Amino acid sequence: MTRDRSEAMNRRSGLLGWFDHVRYKEIYRQALGLVLIAVCAWLAEPGTQKAVIGLVLAALGQIYRTYAAGSIFKNRQLATSGAYAMVRHPLYLGNILILGGFALAAGSLAVAAIIVIFFLVWYPAAIRYEDQKLEKMFGEDWRKWSQGTHAVLPRSFSFKSFSGVDWSAHQSLIRNGELYITLYLAACAAWLWYGVQA
Repeated sequence: MTRDRSEAMNRRSGLLGWFDHVRYKEIYRQALGLVLIAVCAWLAEPGTQKAVIGLVLAALGQIYRTYAAGSIFKNRQLATSGAYAMVRHPLYLGNILILGGFALAAGSLAVAAIIVIFFLVWYPAAIRYEDQKLEKMFGEDWRKWSQGTHAVLPRSFSFKSFSGVDWSAHQSLIRNGELYITLYLAACAAWLWYGVQA
């Protein structure tokens, strides 16, 4: 039986323990992120230029996520090439670009503030947990790779990192659900675009 993530991170009791439980549950983080994207579309303020820039940024984030998701085989092998040569958590980087792009496209300071709080509450905890889990699973291999690789903000960008990487469309689009996420994002982008034209 898999332990609760919060138990692996020195679980607290009472209200703080409940908060940890929610914060370390991946499903809550993912669901809230998807809800926030819909909130961006719902509360978008008129303005075509910011919408174009924001939605392009969000699209780049989802392309990056889709690429990263096709080269990771969770808990079976340590991914260190392609998207994982740039950052330890490329899916999180993709999420930041997506939510940041939708927030920019919405043009609402209130929505942007909510998204910043969301990242500050959920992502440091998720990164800490994932790093500890991977270090336990892959030991010295993980430590060597992580020393030169930042968590979510890349030190540099090189197209060479993406050459010779085995990428699986089935792994990315079906097993990791990127097809369904892409369709959802496209629907929210269309909703937002309709709203900013009003």
